[in-house]
Amino acid sequence: MAWVNRGTLHLIRSEDYWLVQALTTPQLMASIRRRMENRRVTPTQAGRGVRAITRAIERNGPQTREQLRAVLVRAKVPVEEQALALVITIACVRGLIVRGPMRGTRQAFVLVREWLGDPPRPTRDREQMLRELAVRYLSGHGPATAADLMKWAGLPLRDVRAGFKAASDKIVELDAGLVDLKRRSRSDGVPPPKLLGPWEPLLVGWKEREWVLGRNVSSVVLGGLFKSFALVDGVAVATWTLTRGRPTLEPFAPIPRGKLTVLERDVDGVERFLKR
Repeated sequence: MAWVNRGTLHLIRSEDYWLVQALTTPQLMASIRRRMENRRVTPTQAGRGVRAITRAIERNGPQTREQLRAVLVRAKVPVEEQALALVITIACVRGLIVRGPMRGTRQAFVLVREWLGDPPRPTRDREQMLRELAVRYLSGHGPATAADLMKWAGLPLRDVRAGFKAASDKIVELDAGLVDLKRRSRSDGVPPPKLLGPWEPLLVGWKEREWVLGRNVSSVVLGGLFKSFALVDGVAVATWTLTRGRPTLEPFAPIPRGKLTVLERDVDGVERFLKR
């Protein structure tokens, strides 16, 4: 797990890390510098903290957040409020550490070079990397627009356009600025009714969310937070929360009985899983 696209935590395949990290993290440093000013962490302190974190992991193996807190305190680096998380994020964005194994109930941080090995060689040029990102994004999100890929990856428009241009042999232009893969496999239609969690890719994979949330955007998306929701016929029909280990639906409107029965089976499945 690593902080990549848009500076949020992602679970990605180890072989994909190098591509995503190289393309989506450099532009995060501007917002990180603003956060450093707000948290009163100086560049010198941040640099000292990152070095202390990497040395501690190198000497002692995987380290939890609380262990890293102690490391930073000894290094005289601020840890109050969100300063601890900020310094850890800087180390992640620089491609030095990622989240690794569990230590009890806590996930520990590890060195990238030890956990994932050396980056692939030879290093691909940026145009090739943007091409691969564009094709792979469209494979899971097409049809989509340049603005959609900008939003998902946190890339500037010039990079998105360069990626689409480099992939021109793989994609086709549609109406309204949409592009897609030329050889799109047929869809099996909308999925069956199901419960979806917060930060569901349906909500963060494209710039707009009205196509799945309709008039209920404000009921599901609260600032930068996303509620769990139920999907029926490809659109959101309810939010849900856990009440004593069992999902409780809060419908936007009455749900047809047949669809509700399918959702209730999903509710039972979540409850069984949590009881384990």
